[in-house]
Amino acid sequence: MNELERYLTEEIATDHADGLITRREAMHRLGLLGLSAAAASSLLAACGKEPATSGTEPPAPEPEPGKPQPAPSPEASAPEPSKLPPALDTEAITFAGPQGRKLQAAWAAAEKPRGAVLVIHENKGLTDHIRQVAGRFAAAGYSALAIDLLSEEGGTASLGEPANATAALGKAPPERFVADLRAAIGELARRAPKMKIGVIGFCFGGAMTWRVIASKDARVAAAIPFYGPLPEGADFKGSKAAVLGVFAEKDDRVNKTRDAANAALEKAGLVHEIVTYPGEHAFHNDTGPRYNAESAAKAWQKALEWFGRHLG
Repeated sequence: MNELERYLTEEIATDHADGLITRREAMHRLGLLGLSAAAASSLLAACGKEPATSGTEPPAPEPEPGKPQPAPSPEASAPEPSKLPPALDTEAITFAGPQGRKLQAAWAAAEKPRGAVLVIHENKGLTDHIRQVAGRFAAAGYSALAIDLLSEEGGTASLGEPANATAALGKAPPERFVADLRAAIGELARRAPKMKIGVIGFCFGGAMTWRVIASKDARVAAAIPFYGPLPEGADFKGSKAAVLGVFAEKDDRVNKTRDAANAALEKAGLVHEIVTYPGEHAFHNDTGPRYNAESAAKAWQKALEWFGRHLG
């Protein structure tokens, strides 16, 4: 199991431990990632402090007529109203990737661009939320391209339920993603000529943003990984990116890599800042159950200021 696979499985287990998904759904998602029933059960037990089982569970009982039913899980409840700014519309585009692969993306052109931004999605692939992030950057003056890292699988939309997208991301080699991201940087440079380029990613996309920095692509002037775990042995020496690392206060799993990220950035001599906001992992996603409106708004403003300083 590679680093990204491990991260994705632990994220599912954490969602279950936090009550965002049922045990049955967690077992289903972990199975799609290739875990046996026994291994999935053990992982849930370790993360959720529940008794380990053989990996099987009985079917859910049928509701009894007239008996009050449990309240819906937080996953089914609506997030608090968004305080993030409105977005411009995006358009679906395709462009040439490595080895002749056709890559899919959402593109939003700023009316008077002051820079260009590559947006990297979470573990559910290229969703409407990530398209909105690209559109928000365009509204703020940064032409933006949100890549679909599941292009080789036919695109996020072709995979059906989000769990299939997560599983597909876990099965693909991280090196493929880095190659596709560098192709996307090239496409962004073509569509926004003479503009400095920034990269931003969330959760899984945050992890990939660290990998883009480690790729030492000289075209990247600034990068902002949002609560993404640092790859093991990350070496940023030779990169030219100014890095803003964004973390969540209640995100122990990812925060274990925060000090190492800061140390790697210092060792490389990069301009950088590490900031931590109140809230949980994925607090910036205004369509998700962990959305924190105040922290999301502050982090968004900080991101714009960072890109304004290093791109604009």
